[in-house]
Amino acid sequence: MNAPVAPDPLRPWPDNVQWRPVSPRYFLVRLAVLALWVLVVTVACVVTGVLWSAWFLLAAAAVLVAGAVRAVFLRRSIRSWGYAERAEDLLVRHGLLIRRLSIVPYARMQFVDVTAGPIERAAGLATVTLHTAAAASDATVPGLEAAEATRLRDRLSALGEIREEGL
Repeated sequence: MNAPVAPDPLRPWPDNVQWRPVSPRYFLVRLAVLALWVLVVTVACVVTGVLWSAWFLLAAAAVLVAGAVRAVFLRRSIRSWGYAERAEDLLVRHGLLIRRLSIVPYARMQFVDVTAGPIERAAGLATVTLHTAAAASDATVPGLEAAEATRLRDRLSALGEIREEGL
């Protein structure tokens, strides 16, 4: 007789939950930010290595290797992001090694924030952050097309106003 399989605590919903992914362009945004940080730290290590100690040249090589490894896993990391709008709450999932699933009831929302840094704006993307009274229950959905971010912000705000009578 087969032993019963324990349910995965991060997948307790039926298959009819429609997960929406973030934009594929978000990968390019994150890759550009990673490349910028790797460049700045590598240049700082090389300059310090030339002026002070050659050991910093090894640090520069380590930064380049770490940046390359992160770039390899970046695409899968971006694909792990998703969100689903249900009747009473918003689901947000992400993570490869450590998976995180946030469930935010619309009635608990205090405000919805839309942000876009210069690189995100250049790519036509934005980040939607849902704030609640408990900071630990805030949810963030990065890498949304600007029009989708606006639509989601407006929908979440409207649903929050409709359901606030329970507070």
